[in-house]
Amino acid sequence: MELYHLLNRGVDKRKIVVDDHDRVRFIHDLFAFNDATLSLNFEQPERQLEQRHIHKRLVDIHAFCLMGNHYHLLVSEVMEGGISRFMQKLNMGYSKYFNERHKRIGTLWQGKYKKIQIMRDAHFLYIPYYIHLNPLDFTMPEWRDGKVKNALRALKALRAYRWSSHLDYMGEKNFPSVTRRDFLSDMFQTRGAYEREIVNIIGAPSLAGPSDSLE
Repeated sequence: MELYHLLNRGVDKRKIVVDDHDRVRFIHDLFAFNDATLSLNFEQPERQLEQRHIHKRLVDIHAFCLMGNHYHLLVSEVMEGGISRFMQKLNMGYSKYFNERHKRIGTLWQGKYKKIQIMRDAHFLYIPYYIHLNPLDFTMPEWRDGKVKNALRALKALRAYRWSSHLDYMGEKNFPSVTRRDFLSDMFQTRGAYEREIVNIIGAPSLAGPSDSLE
């Protein structure tokens, strides 16, 4: 299996979501556009979903996080060319929705999405945590340097953030249809082991690894 970290940011670092309506729509689109049988009807993919019975995935989404002005996905291809097809649908479809809802014109994204293949074991072991830890940027940005002093506060902040796959890996049904979790669940093992590793990463500078930057 080849794993890829996919990410993109709003043009000029602008917000790609304004409110929870946008957030729900983006995560809905992660599911709706991850389908080889879904046509490029960007306006109302939910209508096509209602008319079909078979969902043929283009990619397996193993983890995701939606932030204010960017997103992260950890995926593997199910079909040849699945990543490019999925990302075209997702970025174009969501952009069309966003522009129409917020009465704007022009590009939403800073450019083509960034695609990084996970090649090293150390990268593989770190990247799922990195994706799920992104929401700490709002309140505890020191996590990136492994300098979080209050681990309990950090864990509570992550549990309070709905817009990632973190809660689903914690055993709480949040957006369970979006992700395929068997692969990473084997690595995370138990909920307790998963949270202990989070605490290790955010509190130890030697474990806070390099990220795939959008800069």
